[in-house]
Amino acid sequence: MHTTTEKEFGGTLGATCIPVFLPLTVLYLLCVCRSPVASVIQWPPVLPPTAQLWDPLAPVLILGWMALQSFFYLLPMGKLSEGMVLKDGSRLKYPINGFYALCITAVLLTLSLWLGMPLGYLFELLLPLAVCAIGVSFLLSLYLYICSFWAPHHALAQGGNTGNPLYDFFMGRELNPRIGSFDLKYFCELRPGLIGWVVINFGMLMKEVELRDSASLAMILVNGFQLLYVADALWNEEAVLTTMDIVHDGFGFMLVFGDLAWVPFTYSLQAAFLVVHPQSLSPLGATAIVTLNGAGYYIFRKSNSQKNQFRRDPTHPSVANLETIATATGKRLLVSGWWGLVRHPNYLGDLLMALAWSLPCDLVQVRALAGPLKDIQRLFPKPLLHCLGCVLGWGCRCPVGR
Repeated sequence: MHTTTEKEFGGTLGATCIPVFLPLTVLYLLCVCRSPVASVIQWPPVLPPTAQLWDPLAPVLILGWMALQSFFYLLPMGKLSEGMVLKDGSRLKYPINGFYALCITAVLLTLSLWLGMPLGYLFELLLPLAVCAIGVSFLLSLYLYICSFWAPHHALAQGGNTGNPLYDFFMGRELNPRIGSFDLKYFCELRPGLIGWVVINFGMLMKEVELRDSASLAMILVNGFQLLYVADALWNEEAVLTTMDIVHDGFGFMLVFGDLAWVPFTYSLQAAFLVVHPQSLSPLGATAIVTLNGAGYYIFRKSNSQKNQFRRDPTHPSVANLETIATATGKRLLVSGWWGLVRHPNYLGDLLMALAWSLPCDLVQVRALAGPLKDIQRLFPKPLLHCLGCVLGWGCRCPVGR
């Protein structure tokens, strides 16, 4: 059986260290954001007692949440869409009903409030919930790795089929692992993590209401901006079928952990920070932040829509006249339109929005090194995006022949 020799993310060493480093990073950031100083370099570091890492309610909530979103996934709502052509010439079908799942979740949250459920208690459960999500990520990744040895060779991902167990566990051997028609990668990509992020944010808002009798403008902006981002992703759910995650990457620990633990528990850091460190915004400052988020969202949505349309139908009138370059594989790469302005306009929009999400936490005070935790989310993705940019750049140079 042919195996892949090229390795990314530092090869075996990276695949060994990252699954240790990233879970610890998630837990550490959650501890720091709730500390009085909220600095990631404070000494001694903020370490919680082990008793704070576990709550018997946490696994019930995590597993119940996964089951609930799985149920929504299987409901006969929305349309079925075909993915890109696979190695064997087939196309898989996917339910496009993520936005319905978000709406039903919102109704259930409203009902929970009406019944008097203490949603603000999510703030106290953040660490135990993160620990359980990390545990589920490891267990699901192990299950996927073992099951991949029963998958046909054409169903394996190119990057996760090296023969090295640690590296393949990290990258993912199988491209589209399924249980019947239930696509595990597609489900995890947008459902439990993204919608869970919104629920955690709302829990932080309710905690602030419990503490101060009302939600601050900063908390409302953070919740609003991030709800827009999630709603947009689910409204345009069909576009994910043309992304690198679905088309190219195997489903291993890298994506599993990112979907189930990294996204919901680090992207909600601003809301968690505001619970402990309330901020006041002037009307002018709020207007500037809203404008920045709007600009980032516009760039993000327009560039992604253009890319998705080109990948699905390069003859469509909206993209047919765009300049492209040919590749050795027969595919073409956009080099005009949004993709002629900057190399990755969708990442530019992402970064502008991430900045807008962080500014409500403190519009004036941005420290260079000893800054508060709220600055980390807009700084930390940069090396990750640089790494992804290198991977994409390598992937583009190879088929082009340069």
